[in-house]
Amino acid sequence: MGGLRKLTASFVVPGPCGVAIRDRLKHLTSQDEGVLRAVGEHQGALASRDLKARCADRHDHSTDTWAARKRELTALSSSRIAGAITKATHDQWALARRCQAAHIRKLEAGISMLRHRLSLPIGEKGTKRAAGGYRSKSEWFRKSRRLAALEDRHAAAVAEWQAGRVRVVRGGKRLLSTRHHLAQAELTEERWRERWDAERWFLAADGESGKRFGNETIRVTPDGEVSIKLPAPLAHLANAQHGRYILTSRIAFAHRGQEWADRIEANRAVAYRIHLDVDRGRWYLTASWQRPVVKTVPLATACARGMIGVDTNADHFAAYRLDRHGNPIGDPHRFAYDLSGTADHRDAQIRHALTRLIHWAGQAGVTAIGIEDLDFTTEKTREKHGRKKRFRQLISGMPTGKLKARLVSMAAEHGLSIVAVDPAYTSMWGAQHWQKPLVTSHRTMSRHDAASIAIGRRALGHPVRRRTAPPPHDRSDRAGHRTVQAGPDARGREGTRPPATDRPPGGPSPSGMRKREPSASNTVRDAPSTQQWVQDSLTHTG
Repeated sequence: MGGLRKLTASFVVPGPCGVAIRDRLKHLTSQDEGVLRAVGEHQGALASRDLKARCADRHDHSTDTWAARKRELTALSSSRIAGAITKATHDQWALARRCQAAHIRKLEAGISMLRHRLSLPIGEKGTKRAAGGYRSKSEWFRKSRRLAALEDRHAAAVAEWQAGRVRVVRGGKRLLSTRHHLAQAELTEERWRERWDAERWFLAADGESGKRFGNETIRVTPDGEVSIKLPAPLAHLANAQHGRYILTSRIAFAHRGQEWADRIEANRAVAYRIHLDVDRGRWYLTASWQRPVVKTVPLATACARGMIGVDTNADHFAAYRLDRHGNPIGDPHRFAYDLSGTADHRDAQIRHALTRLIHWAGQAGVTAIGIEDLDFTTEKTREKHGRKKRFRQLISGMPTGKLKARLVSMAAEHGLSIVAVDPAYTSMWGAQHWQKPLVTSHRTMSRHDAASIAIGRRALGHPVRRRTAPPPHDRSDRAGHRTVQAGPDARGREGTRPPATDRPPGGPSPSGMRKREPSASNTVRDAPSTQQWVQDSLTHTG
């Protein structure tokens, strides 16, 4: 067992710290849309200018330079709008730096794998833990050329990182690249331009606690009236006092509407963002706010009423219910989804599958869901899996990041805790110990169902290995060993069962008299049995 890697401890995932809700701005007039487009275009140009200035500062950025940029923008808009723009710029630059660091780590992983495989003899077979050599001299030559290319990219990326240079595209790099492939994207130049402009607009405002209804720039009243504080150059478009423009549309948040109303009536901060869906031709308003950080429940408390173990796969969730002792209850459940098609379709499929999973967990009466802490960041590289293109596409298509975020936020609303476990060996050990024993004439068990049991047991703190059944009659003490599994912290859970009498094994009776004559045994016993059995949680004294 020395080759197995050390497993990380399971933990309860912290709950969500923010909330976002959205509603459609219906029945806007042409004048309303014209004002929104003008404000978005004006503030978008200011955001682009500020992002360019921030990227030019590189490592020389400080609070003084930040204040100077904000003063420059205030003259062209307002103090609050300038603050929102500079904050968004700083967040975007920081995100670009994190992506740059991730890109460098990915290049380093690819270079390390290429160097390892190039150092091996041609044709040497690999193992489950390490890739082997390349198949032929031609493949070895092509990979050596790729190694040189990756080393050049790595050197350039490291130089940019050290210099503080980042590459940012307002509007998105993917949409920018689509401009050169309009026929393939089935778009006209005018249609693409409309999307590009809409993505580069800036119609957002951060919340301010203590201000009226929690936001002075984009204000939404309890009855749904939406008004915008216009920037100074567009003040002539105002239709209300103090340079504000009131939209004809009314907002009524169906989801979390009462929570939102309570916040704005107490003048607590609420951030708003207005955006246009070009494909549908609809305007939307998104409201968001932060929640106070709530301390997660202890792991023992989360597992007190059992656990639902979930195995994540490319097309379904395999789930099994376990009691607090780690025993499977009932039959396996599978929640299918389809990850083909557009991003919106995939997101809807994941959301629907998670909804069914959470509803079943609530009906089962458990308060926790155990799931693998998956992260395929280092597994997607072509250098590690080589020709296994379908496998790389498989793990690349699993939305692990979005799955984690959605599951945590949705489970928190139903009072469920999420326990993340180490994914190592769950499929292999689950199939080894649980797949065959649970198959009946009315129940089929897949490898994924068995893996869900392994995940649930690991989340509960139990070993994956299935407990051994008691011995047959006339061996040991006539099948007297307990089969009820005790908790991980119970005394003697791995010890032998105490004798049924009040004397030690092999010793005389309390009276000193032998109760019966010894009889010949047909079983040869060289030594006491060393097999250990799982005991119940009762404490024995003697």
